[in-house]
Amino acid sequence: MEALEARRPIDRAVAREAARWLSCLYSGETNKQDELAACARWRAANPEHERAWQCAQRLNQKFDVIPPVIGVAALGRPVRVDRRTAIKAFMALIISAPVGYVAYRAIPWREWTADYCTNAGERRTIELDDGTRVQLGTATKIDVHFTEGQRLLVLHVGEILITTGADSHSLSTVHRPFTVKTKHGRIRALGTRFVVRQTDSDSTLVAVMQGAVEIRPKHAGDAQLVVNAGEQTRFSLTDVVAPVPTDPHIADWSRGVLFANKMRLEDFIAELGRYRSGVLRCDPDVANLHITGAFQLDHTDSVLAALPDTLPVDVIYRTRYWVSVMAQQEKKLH
Repeated sequence: MEALEARRPIDRAVAREAARWLSCLYSGETNKQDELAACARWRAANPEHERAWQCAQRLNQKFDVIPPVIGVAALGRPVRVDRRTAIKAFMALIISAPVGYVAYRAIPWREWTADYCTNAGERRTIELDDGTRVQLGTATKIDVHFTEGQRLLVLHVGEILITTGADSHSLSTVHRPFTVKTKHGRIRALGTRFVVRQTDSDSTLVAVMQGAVEIRPKHAGDAQLVVNAGEQTRFSLTDVVAPVPTDPHIADWSRGVLFANKMRLEDFIAELGRYRSGVLRCDPDVANLHITGAFQLDHTDSVLAALPDTLPVDVIYRTRYWVSVMAQQEKKLH
């Protein structure tokens, strides 16, 4: 029962009050002792108030959502105080926290105990027993299962760049096929270098640089498709999209680069957000602006700081974990 209680969503009005009380206590604008006493009375008035307050404190300790001086910093612009906006952002976190707990519980345990993984913004290179080289991109989780009969790599989430080895470390006289498994099916390497990306629930992206791969969707029976060097495609649980020429920048992430060629700003921000912890959002008013360039993924704050120099946008930091890209206040788009 206690676990169920913890997962129950917090009422919006109660969440707002909890956020307001926390901001008051941190702002230094009021008599601290009076505010502490009033907050204690509010917490004691209803068990829901106390639950929201405890949730608010845990979130603030983790994310520093409401700092001692409440303000909103716009990179390249004067700092302005916007306590109401900060409270609104924090309230959204309090409301979503129990839902986040449920989502956490729903994630398969193997993803949390993966053989190899990376955090947001991290890259990692590993060499497997057969000589295969695997580069893991941001927020990636994989398992490796090698037996006498197969070499299997399971991609739970994220993206990998694979250069398959010749299986020289195997003691078996039988050739062991190298296979990558995602939630949508299997990719068998035919002596190759290729990228596999699984970052959404609809499909898996495969791009081949050398050699070829054979794709078998999970629910397509014996159907298969060979994708050759210089081609890329997506496949779902049931079918494979016709291959197209490989994007020459498809593996730039392995060098820490995000390449954009007239990319919609909303898409650019979504991709950049994969390399940061917390929330990075793009306001609809500027979503259809376009951006071009090569950007260093190891320095996402610097990328964001440069945006107002090339586009009519402001970059607003509620906290270091809650950032918004919005239209410039003096040049609001229509």
